[in-house]
Amino acid sequence: MAVNPDLVIRQARLLRRPEEQVDVAVGGGRILALAEHVSGLAATEIDAGGSLVTESFVNPHLHLDKVWTATLSGEASLHHYHATRMSGSRTAIELAAAVKDHYRQDWVAERARRAVRLALDFGTTHMRAFADTDTRAGLQAVKALLALREEFKGRLAIQVVAFPQQGVLRDPGAEELVREAVELGADVVGGIPWLEDTAADAQRHVDAMFEIATTFNRDVSMLVDDAGDPELRTLQMLARKTIEVGWQGRVLAHHARATALYTSVELDPLLALLREAGIGIVTDPHTGPLHVPVREMVAAGVPLALGQDDISDAYYPYGRNNMLEVAFLASHLLWMTTEEDRARLFRMVTVDAARLIGLQEHRLEVGAPANLVVLGAPDLLEALREHRAPAVVISHGKLTSRR
Repeated sequence: MAVNPDLVIRQARLLRRPEEQVDVAVGGGRILALAEHVSGLAATEIDAGGSLVTESFVNPHLHLDKVWTATLSGEASLHHYHATRMSGSRTAIELAAAVKDHYRQDWVAERARRAVRLALDFGTTHMRAFADTDTRAGLQAVKALLALREEFKGRLAIQVVAFPQQGVLRDPGAEELVREAVELGADVVGGIPWLEDTAADAQRHVDAMFEIATTFNRDVSMLVDDAGDPELRTLQMLARKTIEVGWQGRVLAHHARATALYTSVELDPLLALLREAGIGIVTDPHTGPLHVPVREMVAAGVPLALGQDDISDAYYPYGRNNMLEVAFLASHLLWMTTEEDRARLFRMVTVDAARLIGLQEHRLEVGAPANLVVLGAPDLLEALREHRAPAVVISHGKLTSRR
């Protein structure tokens, strides 16, 4: 096949064709060819040597404004967040808010920039990043992440979420700040309705954030039911509101840890409701003792993804923005260790995660955007076992990292 590529990866092994080795040609920011041999001169040639070449990684959930703040917040919030059945989640959030007294745009950006560079090193090319947007944080975090979005444009695409971390009814003024953040250019409207004091207030929280989302034509990402309380039902509120306003396919739920405590009688109708609403869930089992019932949701056809969630902050002391590492941890925590399980976990940090944040073309196919990694491993077993940084990262058609 004769093409005029900018870049060719030779001797690549693809997940769907593991017994073959092919050439991958890239030009104009897109995949031009997947063939036994691609002829023609390319400015850059890469020998994959039989290693896996896959779609790049996608992180659909990171509190980017809080990275590397653990030394400032101490361990009190960590203790409450990880307490038995997560009964202290609300207290943990209140304690963690103290770090926002340090928030200045350049202060947030300095830490966040380090995390974005790490993400690129580990092969992530797209990220949904939460910025606290409340009366304590103001708009400092939003402005910092919007600036980073522009700084890294063409290398790592950042979707900025305006996130009312302290609630909306509990934090008068937060709703107006979220609206202002969206006017400044935030990509996604956030929410955390379970934190409100009553179910009625939680519903008002959901309604207020959807009013902003529909007015400005924005997607929605909400942290729901992130505590060990089986009575929490804000995921159901979110799904019903999604159906009511016709926002199917544009709403993403995060955490929903309380569902781990649901009976099957409670879980089954929820799964049907989520399918009707077209809502997927990002789960982060490494950052808390509870997580959604992954196997039941997979069996029911509810789309799932994995997120990094936190990096060395009040809620989680580790993290490197390495999505392969996140999948490796999930493999243990969820006991997903078979070949089929590994394939699913890998999709949860690549194509499935991409789809849940609106990237429908994130796939290794001719014509798709060239966001690729050469993993330096011949199969997923070794890739997950080692969870090393990729040998090569190609973002938006350009070589950004080569080891």
